[in-house]
Amino acid sequence: GPAPSGSVGTSRCSVRGGATSARADDSAPFKQKLGGRWRVVTITVPGFTVLKNGYQGVEKDLPEFEDLEGAARAVMRLQDVYALSVKGLVRGVFQRASGTHLPTLYSPGHLFSLSADDCFHIGKVSRRRSGHQKRNDLTFVLSLFQAGNVSYALSLSREFLHYDPSNKRVARNVLKYEKLLGENPDGAEAEMMLQRPNVTHLETRDLYEELCQTLGSRPTQYQSPDLHCSYETNGSPFLILQPIKRELIQWQPYVALFHDFVSDLEAETIKKLAAPWLQRSVVASGEKQQKADYRISKSAWLKETVDPAIVSLDRRIAALTGLNIRSPYAEFLQVVNYGLGGHYEPHFDHATSRKSPLYRLKSGNRIATVMIYLSSVEAGGSTAFIYANFSVPVVKNAALFWWNLHRNGEGNDNTLHAGCPVLAGDKWVANKWIHEYGQEFQRPCSSDPND
Repeated sequence: GPAPSGSVGTSRCSVRGGATSARADDSAPFKQKLGGRWRVVTITVPGFTVLKNGYQGVEKDLPEFEDLEGAARAVMRLQDVYALSVKGLVRGVFQRASGTHLPTLYSPGHLFSLSADDCFHIGKVSRRRSGHQKRNDLTFVLSLFQAGNVSYALSLSREFLHYDPSNKRVARNVLKYEKLLGENPDGAEAEMMLQRPNVTHLETRDLYEELCQTLGSRPTQYQSPDLHCSYETNGSPFLILQPIKRELIQWQPYVALFHDFVSDLEAETIKKLAAPWLQRSVVASGEKQQKADYRISKSAWLKETVDPAIVSLDRRIAALTGLNIRSPYAEFLQVVNYGLGGHYEPHFDHATSRKSPLYRLKSGNRIATVMIYLSSVEAGGSTAFIYANFSVPVVKNAALFWWNLHRNGEGNDNTLHAGCPVLAGDKWVANKWIHEYGQEFQRPCSSDPND
């Protein structure tokens, strides 16, 4: 409400024999020495309680320390996977690092540069992830060195040494940087990429990054005549009047993109239904599920009873695939949101161990995946199939379909895939995983391991 007359923008306090005189609802006590004695004084601040209550109301929605750390790691991930120039990234420009001959990945309409404090924090996170644990070191200088700017790191180290000649660590760094520049005088002008923290151990890492950097490299019809577009009904009466537009991406593994699978209204409805329930995504780890750095996203599960839109979508998925998607033969719809730097490193959708939590449904392994793109992405976020050596860009309202298992029930290794980091914008997808039990007549078994 309005502040009392004459007190706007001011504070009032009074002392009566060491006691306080103030409104209890808008006051804050502190100690002050008056007349040789310490007394408790209460400052009355108009609107104090309103501000406090207002802050508590939004506190749960404010970023936490984990969010700040995650943002720093996301910037490092983007620079690493997309081979971005460190200098350009600081200026808000998504340029390739020197030594690469690929075009600029993304040109934002407005440039948002990183502050010195941003760079310093990213440097600290980089050092911790690289195995350095000491916090009292010259983190910024070392981060400059890791970024390849040895000359500037040497200059700053000499300046630090001037003010602290007894710092042996800085002295050793000066000698190290001088030696590096002596061996490679041109290195002062060369820019190197941040070294990737040794945390992934991915044998397919190089191919994964190459596919992500293409921002979608699906084959075109003139490259492979077997790949074509068509209208499909899949023998379903539900699709006779409105067949689905299919773009065949790959035969082995079978991957198809179905355009305009959902409408804009349906996509927004699904996103709104999922938004209140989004939580950090987890991955299977043995018999448990846990958070992991190689999957950064938020997800929620939607039952068909939540909204008629989910029922309609399930009906369309059943018509598209010809499979039985009634519970427990298919999982609930999973809606996933990937923010800036959100990604999912190479993985299989199907279980590779009988101890996987997937088998708790008692409906076998995941035979097929339907992934629906609920939003467009300004840059990045493509789906890369590693061993098959192609990637599919985000196509809003389209559904990507593939078989995870061969007809004999064995997992198809060529379905190893990844969600590339989101470079600009945010990415929403909806996943429908269908299990092998209940599909005995829809997709009969085969003794041919290649079928």
